[in-house]
Amino acid sequence: MNILIAPNAFKNSLNATAAAKAIGEGLLQSKLPCSIEYFPVGDGGDGTAELIIQKQNGKTINVETHDALGRKIKSSYGLIDDERTAVVELANASGIKLLKTDELNPLHATTFGTGELIKHALDKKVRKIILCIGGSATVDGGIGILRALGIKFLNDKNKLIEIIPKALPALSFIDTSEFDKRVLSCELVILCDVENTLLGNNGAAKIFGPQKGASEDDIIKLEAALTVFNAVTLKQTGIDMSAIKHGGAAGGVAAGLAAYCNAKLVNGIEYFLSITGFEKALQKADIVITGEGKIDAQTLQGKGPYGVAVKAKEKNIPVIGAAGNVPLENNKELQQYFDVLFSINNEATDINTAMQHTKANLIRTGAIIGKLISISQKIKAV
Repeated sequence: MNILIAPNAFKNSLNATAAAKAIGEGLLQSKLPCSIEYFPVGDGGDGTAELIIQKQNGKTINVETHDALGRKIKSSYGLIDDERTAVVELANASGIKLLKTDELNPLHATTFGTGELIKHALDKKVRKIILCIGGSATVDGGIGILRALGIKFLNDKNKLIEIIPKALPALSFIDTSEFDKRVLSCELVILCDVENTLLGNNGAAKIFGPQKGASEDDIIKLEAALTVFNAVTLKQTGIDMSAIKHGGAAGGVAAGLAAYCNAKLVNGIEYFLSITGFEKALQKADIVITGEGKIDAQTLQGKGPYGVAVKAKEKNIPVIGAAGNVPLENNKELQQYFDVLFSINNEATDINTAMQHTKANLIRTGAIIGKLISISQKIKAV
């Protein structure tokens, strides 16, 4: 029996590679006779760029840049395809993982450092940039990236405003005269794992602001800031960023770069699987095991496990899902893609405690899966 283990990262707990290895360790403990192939996946979230670089045998480029609060940091991006393509992870410059909990403040956070990574890649004369935008600490609509690429954000007195959301209500004019047009000569592909739009009840501020430390008052201010940015953009370019599918991803980065850089917004997991040889790995698989921190209705919007399950089901391969949180109720749509869903937690506990035990819980769940498969095989043999 060939088992393909293809989980996404378990957010704030284990990266995808570690999660895959933990499930595999459990399978081995179960004594199930099987061969195991590990294929950790990314849907545009934290760690996706690293996986792409590894699978493409790419090269890591170390760069000095700035974090979301403007402090100098050491970061990196990758080059693949004979150094013709750059793979940039927003979280490596503007990520929430780089800040302490008490530093989270999206009204004052900027994606400028990510723009510096992109500019460095342009200096390498790349023809394509893959931007993975999960895990951001920002809700700036991408103005930080755009400023790093030469765009100026001016008030009604023709003075530069600070490139943070708190300053956006003063925005009057967007000056693109010094824009680094090398971006337009590149194919800029943004990997998104959500379909949210820029504004409104399903928008960047209201849905993702709280995850980045925004209070209820902050959310109102962030929504107002992005609304002004959209209004000025609409007036000058005719582009309504609020109508762009995926535009709310990474605090509106997707919308801002789609409007000013002609970025192509794609479903992250579909794109990842298409460029990393997942179809080939599936050819040998009898069972696929996938998972992430939570598998629920939102998973079906394009999260990693959903993308894996879709590909497996196209080949009629059984899919087992493992997650820290699964729905109590039966979700018929989930059941179309996941033959079995396991909650890896064996007792009720708070989320922080659960995350501390993710590895052990995945090992235990992997062992349970292996034993159940063994029992199933014995029953069939009777």
